[in-house]
Amino acid sequence: MVKHFKAIERFVKDESFSGILLFLATVAALIVANSSFGESYFKLWNTPLGVTVGSHTISMDLMHWINDGLMALFFLMVGLEIKRELLIGELSSIKKASFPIVAAIGGMIIPALIYIAFNSDNPKGFGIPMATDIAFALGILMLLGKKVNPSLKLFLVALAVVDDLGAVIVVATVYTNEIHTEYFLYVAVTYLLIWLLNIRRVTMLLPYLLLGIALWIFIHSAGVHATIAGVLLAFAIPISSKVDEKEFIKNTRESVNIFEKHIDTIPILNHHQIDALEDIAYNYDKVQNPLVKLEHQLHGLSAFVIMPLFAFSNAGVMLNFSAISENLLIVLGVLFGLVIGKPIGIVGFTYLANKLKIAQKPDDLKWSEIVAVGFLGGIGFTMSIFITQLAFLDQNIIDAVKLGIFFASFIAGLIGVLLILRSYKTN
Repeated sequence: MVKHFKAIERFVKDESFSGILLFLATVAALIVANSSFGESYFKLWNTPLGVTVGSHTISMDLMHWINDGLMALFFLMVGLEIKRELLIGELSSIKKASFPIVAAIGGMIIPALIYIAFNSDNPKGFGIPMATDIAFALGILMLLGKKVNPSLKLFLVALAVVDDLGAVIVVATVYTNEIHTEYFLYVAVTYLLIWLLNIRRVTMLLPYLLLGIALWIFIHSAGVHATIAGVLLAFAIPISSKVDEKEFIKNTRESVNIFEKHIDTIPILNHHQIDALEDIAYNYDKVQNPLVKLEHQLHGLSAFVIMPLFAFSNAGVMLNFSAISENLLIVLGVLFGLVIGKPIGIVGFTYLANKLKIAQKPDDLKWSEIVAVGFLGGIGFTMSIFITQLAFLDQNIIDAVKLGIFFASFIAGLIGVLLILRSYKTN
């Protein structure tokens, strides 16, 4: 339990810094896009790049390499987090999972329905207000410091994991291109090979990652959004290690004793000590959980490179407010879905579930704090922008929706902060 709380604490701290970096990247993108460098900014992301392997060529512009390629690594990390939480974390038992799961479901269904109510003739953008940007939301919580109940952070993390799973399902099932069924056989065979590695208890990550690249290529060729390859790969990464902790301690203690036994006056390691160190290194590799190891390695890359780069490349939009008036119903659907739909869905579903004894509210959480989280869930930002790029092709609509997402995320975040501060004063 102590280890789990420390892992959550590290996760929250990383996400808080990532949230600040995302904000800076967004501001920078808006400034550059509306400056004299604007034309060069947009041309940069439209630069075509291609990769050829044998007779197979994949060619996309730079923005699509970020959105389809680098974001696959982000979704790989998301998938690893989901699997870890389901197996050993906050979602590992019905008692732990029921409350945040109900909250997340409400926070996805109600915003989607609000969007559809505004756009019943063209509801394809319903996934936009369903998303929550966990980096921004946790960043805000961390900036408030000790004013925030620690249980509130755990609740938000668990809710966000389920929300991410919902986003993955929506992207996989709704936002796909023209399907090329002939590639599904290659997808199936590649994924089967990845699972065979798991079944054979292979803990070395390199074979998984190499096959993961092939999986990405075939899924992209099939017309399904390639980021799904990251999630599929994550679910196949083993969580158990080759050596358990007790065996590791025993073997390491023996190696340390050998190292100490052969200390001599010469200030150079002898071959006995070198062998002992190699044994320690070998056992160190064997005791590590492949899933946790890969998640740890990806977290910094995702938080401090991929997501800020995604924000900088996608958040740049010309401040053309006429685009909003031309696409008013779409923008209002997103705005009200995030600002109103999220808190109503999260609070309403959890309140009903608690009353009906389907899920039980944690004793150390107040309803006022859950309302605050409901509004923080309305910070869609990067995930909402990501889905916007999939839902629409018309750049005018995309620009209008992005502005709507910015306004909604700001309003929802501000209300969430004020509610947390008010809750803190009443303690």
